[in-house]
Amino acid sequence: MPSIKTLPLVKDAERLESRLKEIPAVPGVYLMRDESDRILYIGKSKKLRNRVRSYFRESQNLSPRIAMMVQQVREIEFIATDTEAEALALEANLVKQHQPYFNVLLKDDKKYPYLCITWSEEYPRIFITRKRRAASAKDRYYGPYVDTGALRSTLHLIKRIFPLRQRPQPLFKDRPCLNYDIGRCVGVCQGLTSPEEYRKILQKVAMIFQGRTQELLDLLAPQMEQAAEDLNFETAARIRDQIKGLQSLSAGQKVSLPDDTVSRDAIALAADTQHACVQLFQIRAGQLVARLGFMAEIPSQLPLEKGGQELSQSLVKEGQELSQLSLSSPPCQGGERGGVEAGAILQRVLEEHYQNVESVEIPSEILVQYELPEGEILSDWLSNRKGRKVTILTPQRQTKAELIEMVERNAEYELARMQRLSDRNSQAMEDLAEILDLPEVPRRIEGYDISHIQGSDAVASRVVFIDGLPANQHYRHYKIKNPEIKSGHSDDFASLAEVIGRRFRGLKEEGRGKMEDGFSDLEEPEEISNLSSVSHTISDKPDLIMIDGGKGQLSAVVAVLREMNLLEELRVVSLAKQREEIFLPGESLPLPTNSEQPGVQLLRRVRDEAHRFAVSFHRDRRSERMKRSRLDEIPGLGHHRQKQLLAHFRSIDYLRLATPEQLAEVSGIGPRLAAQIYDYFHP
Repeated sequence: MPSIKTLPLVKDAERLESRLKEIPAVPGVYLMRDESDRILYIGKSKKLRNRVRSYFRESQNLSPRIAMMVQQVREIEFIATDTEAEALALEANLVKQHQPYFNVLLKDDKKYPYLCITWSEEYPRIFITRKRRAASAKDRYYGPYVDTGALRSTLHLIKRIFPLRQRPQPLFKDRPCLNYDIGRCVGVCQGLTSPEEYRKILQKVAMIFQGRTQELLDLLAPQMEQAAEDLNFETAARIRDQIKGLQSLSAGQKVSLPDDTVSRDAIALAADTQHACVQLFQIRAGQLVARLGFMAEIPSQLPLEKGGQELSQSLVKEGQELSQLSLSSPPCQGGERGGVEAGAILQRVLEEHYQNVESVEIPSEILVQYELPEGEILSDWLSNRKGRKVTILTPQRQTKAELIEMVERNAEYELARMQRLSDRNSQAMEDLAEILDLPEVPRRIEGYDISHIQGSDAVASRVVFIDGLPANQHYRHYKIKNPEIKSGHSDDFASLAEVIGRRFRGLKEEGRGKMEDGFSDLEEPEEISNLSSVSHTISDKPDLIMIDGGKGQLSAVVAVLREMNLLEELRVVSLAKQREEIFLPGESLPLPTNSEQPGVQLLRRVRDEAHRFAVSFHRDRRSERMKRSRLDEIPGLGHHRQKQLLAHFRSIDYLRLATPEQLAEVSGIGPRLAAQIYDYFHP
């Protein structure tokens, strides 16, 4: 029997009214689903029934984006909560999990760096990173910071002010390095300070990035005076130097506000048709302590399937411009601007940001560029977390309005910089399409390279560039499985043929749908942390495949694609290193190009990134093999115990010097096995 298709709720008044009556007037979260049971939108409200009903009122002036979403809603689900704060937290988790198309989604493009303190470790580390991993709930990330140079100089100065761990690994086994002798480190590598004492130092550093520098100064001043009274002049001098260094950090950062005793954040955005650049200024005691930056995706139109194109066209015919953000027009209800909810974007950023900070970092006042659609819920939730009232204001005049204008101006500068980069990449893709005579610009380019030393530890890499920019979440490592490729015998042609065959095997078998992605060959799980699933659809089929090499490498890849009947579907070229020559399948001579052309430069960036990614993986595998080669010869010492020994002693040289008693201290190494290991190194 053919399945009965349900009408959209907007066209089935009886079922819509029945469904709305089932929704209670309590706080909670609602989920809009389409005919394929996909989640279109997730929202929250203090009164679920009122909020959901507002989408279907004829008098409601919906934006084109939301109107498009309402036309597809077949089912509405809800989850009731006890409080508005619970609804806010639940909505944030569901949006992260499902990433509905019509929700505002923050874009983690690793554009801005974070500062991380690894509180989960016995001796915490502090470092700058562009990858925010959820390895441990105890680890703390500050940022993302817009001014990378200022962040690095701040961290450099902090490491001169406070005696912090300076090296990721100890330089010597039995003594600290020079940093300890000059007072830059407290001898963490040799355990010369307890974890509790070291954490106290890191807690002071954390106060700087929490915007509590003045509070830290107020804490250090009496300690310096007390040390001087106790005639402990060395300690007093050290604290004095710390105070001077902290004062130099905040010198020249005054912001003119009438009340410099109130901590406040100011947030504003600038946007085009695809992205919104958001800036958040953190002001504490009248000082600008940090400038954070965020990127948000703007869903401009419905995916062109299931009638989305026809609906989009009909809305345009009615005079409703899609995906247009006019920053000069006044905001409508909820910050609507040309179909994009500016207020909703600001609310999403604030919710995401304040979920990841400690309660002491929440300011007493938040200045926003536009009214937030759920500002009252956010204010109540922040007030509960902070333990005191948190006010959210939309200033219209005087000093606070000028502050918002300054934040918006900085957001516009950042957006303009991003647009220039986008224009440069667009020009490069158009030039490359012209060089290769492609029917369309190559939005997705995949680059492949092989790395080995005379056949040993042979690996391959795949890098992906989307719209001219690296898409790290799609990078892959491959271990070459060909048994004939081993130490002393290399074959780049066969290796490339193997990798391409594995990459597109699924495309050959199904013609469309899933493609094998080399996932089982991964050695670095962090490279796939942002993927929602292992499988990818045919939309991940590349517009262009770039092989690092000359005619020989290209011919090997062409042969395997021809065997798989995919040569007509996939465009493949190779880029030789020496003269930056581009070769096409079946052509004996390279294309007549200039190495400085934008399109050729784009291919070079792809080639260089594929080479870097392959070489780094090869080095890791070779290093691991060299570490374990001798340990493999010890009976009873498996892979897990080898890793524990190397993690404890850092290298084979230190392991060789260890006594049986020291070996037995390692978890999983008993006295008998410790004696065997010792006898192996001391026959």
